[in-house]
Amino acid sequence: MIHRHTLANGLRIVHHEDTTTQMVAVNLLYNVGARNEDAEHTGYAHLLEHLMFEGSVNIPNYDIHVQLAGGENNAWTNNDLTNYYITIPKSNVETAFWLESDRMLGLALTEQSVKVQKEVVIEEFKQQHLNRPYGDVQHLIRALAYKVHPYRWPTIGITPQHIEQATRDSIMQFYHRYYTPGNAILSVVGNISFDEVVQMAEKWFGSIENKAMPSSTSRYIHSPLMEPEQKRMRRKTVYRHVPSDMLIMAFHMSDRYQQEYHVCDLITDILSAGQSSRLIQRLINTRKLFTSLDAYIQGSLDAGLLYIMGRLSDGVTFEEAEQAVWHELDTLKRVAVPDEELNKVRNRSESERTFNNISYLNRAINLAQLELIGQDPTLEDELTRYCSVTAEDIKHTSRKIFTKKNCSVLYYKKR
Repeated sequence: MIHRHTLANGLRIVHHEDTTTQMVAVNLLYNVGARNEDAEHTGYAHLLEHLMFEGSVNIPNYDIHVQLAGGENNAWTNNDLTNYYITIPKSNVETAFWLESDRMLGLALTEQSVKVQKEVVIEEFKQQHLNRPYGDVQHLIRALAYKVHPYRWPTIGITPQHIEQATRDSIMQFYHRYYTPGNAILSVVGNISFDEVVQMAEKWFGSIENKAMPSSTSRYIHSPLMEPEQKRMRRKTVYRHVPSDMLIMAFHMSDRYQQEYHVCDLITDILSAGQSSRLIQRLINTRKLFTSLDAYIQGSLDAGLLYIMGRLSDGVTFEEAEQAVWHELDTLKRVAVPDEELNKVRNRSESERTFNNISYLNRAINLAQLELIGQDPTLEDELTRYCSVTAEDIKHTSRKIFTKKNCSVLYYKKR
């Protein structure tokens, strides 16, 4: 059974008791990501993820207390949200509440800690995006597909200079605006009762002021910058020192709240999930136009992108490869997907989500995200949305999004 509670300061709590484990997952989701940044000051959400482990006012060393309590912790950030978690034995679970509440209460940022983590993030930017083959693909395709919305830059930011120029004061302003109870969801899964969770949450989080963000009566906060409809195809060609040419195609699709989101997710499974999928069978195994090929959705909360990207085989032109992809997309628009093929991808989607939810940690992460978007946290609503997708839905959505004017194409050529 899923339990919910909201503290007076707006912190939302979601809980599921699991007595099959002696562990507890304490997950804290903040409704802030790269979409909340200013175009002239990007990379702040990711930088703050690093800085949140530098210690708080009362706890100089965060990690040592987790380790001494027998726990493990980590975090991740994307364009929409920031997520922190601790897995810890139930006998020491209060340590997790103490640690997470204290860095929400008051992050201790010194000039030295800011300097160190800025250097770490800048080095990560260089290694993963500037010096790595194909590392700048997301920078290029996002900037091509988006002209207004902050999804036009990836989580790491637009340029290392934005991180380099970040000051302690500007970082603290970002922290005080978004890292606040009314902008967070605490999900707890494991061998702990609901009453214990509420008691500890009240004890450790209850006195923290809600500061700048709206109260918990607000659900997801959309970006104030909505991307206008794309009116024509966009193209870009770049040359890089890479092993092989790569074709990247991006199509605008719906936000996370629409049924179209789930239809698009299944479309990408039809196209590239497994060796029997259409793109793999026809364009890699049979026609040998690509050496690798993948289709997937961005997975964003605001209106996102459906990507198709693959590395071309030697001797294949971009025009030939792109035409072959368009042929497969046109087939989806014209011919209904057979029941057997559709049932296969629906069953695959259901089994993947069911299996993913077996882990108490994954369940805590999923509960927080479903609470954020206002969906049934039992996952039944999510599974129903996938299982209800029909062949006609596939055709209708394919006709809507797989158009030339809705497409951005990047030719990533080897030198």
